[in-house]
Amino acid sequence: MSMKKMNERKRTFLLMTIPVVALFFCFNTLPLLKGVMYSFTNFKGFGSYDWVGFRNYMDLFQDVRVGNSYWFTFKLAIVTTIVVNVISLLLAMALNSKIRAKSFFRGAYFLPNILGALVVGYIFNYFFTYILPAVGEMIGWETLSSSLLSSKNLAWIAIVIVCAWQAIAMNTIIYISGLQTVPEDVYEAGAIDGATGWNKFKNLTFPLILPFFTINMVLCVKNFLMVFDQIMALTKGGPAQSTESISYLIYQNGMAGGQFGFQSANAVIFFLVIVAISVTQMTVLGKKEEQL
Repeated sequence: MSMKKMNERKRTFLLMTIPVVALFFCFNTLPLLKGVMYSFTNFKGFGSYDWVGFRNYMDLFQDVRVGNSYWFTFKLAIVTTIVVNVISLLLAMALNSKIRAKSFFRGAYFLPNILGALVVGYIFNYFFTYILPAVGEMIGWETLSSSLLSSKNLAWIAIVIVCAWQAIAMNTIIYISGLQTVPEDVYEAGAIDGATGWNKFKNLTFPLILPFFTINMVLCVKNFLMVFDQIMALTKGGPAQSTESISYLIYQNGMAGGQFGFQSANAVIFFLVIVAISVTQMTVLGKKEEQL
């Protein structure tokens, strides 16, 4: 290849890259930097502001509402991640086996992922408010006779159900992709050694799909920590602020509550927490992959 053609190729790649980098900087990096800047001010979202140094960050650790939102969000993320990955893995193994119409079932199970989270949330809102209580009264189950969304102790379970129902679709597809990479001769060799049932899964299947498990765990925890749409559609943080996620609190008080600077500090801390958790997950699970 001549030097002229090589230079033209590099120029083409450069011309393709520059607009993307510019867009990324304008709509991602620049807002992030401005958010960090506002976190050191008392900016209300409008008007003038003063620099307050690290006061917002210090106040964060004394704010009960912020602490409750972190507790709720982590509880939701951990429980939903476990539920989603257990059900997804079971579904993936079923849909990867030799069953009839498995292509149809794969498509059917993926449908929830196509729907918008807000649309799904509003549908489930109607279900939890009207349909489930009617069923509860019919069978005489007192707990279900009133809406789960109106209970301080049970509303978070309703959110887990909605988040899981929609997230299972993508996780199942990823696990199916992983299962299809496992060579058939591995199972044949395992069968000779008497590996069946749980032992077959633990010693053969799971170690070989561990990279896909890592992807699903990291994405699940990250997505559920950032839960927002489901909260907006189902509870709007209620009842009595019992289902306020961190993202919803940042939006609610930062955009409409005159706490733009304070919630910017909250967003910075939240960003660092998510990065730290994701890096830890990748490191720990990456070492597991190397050992296997």
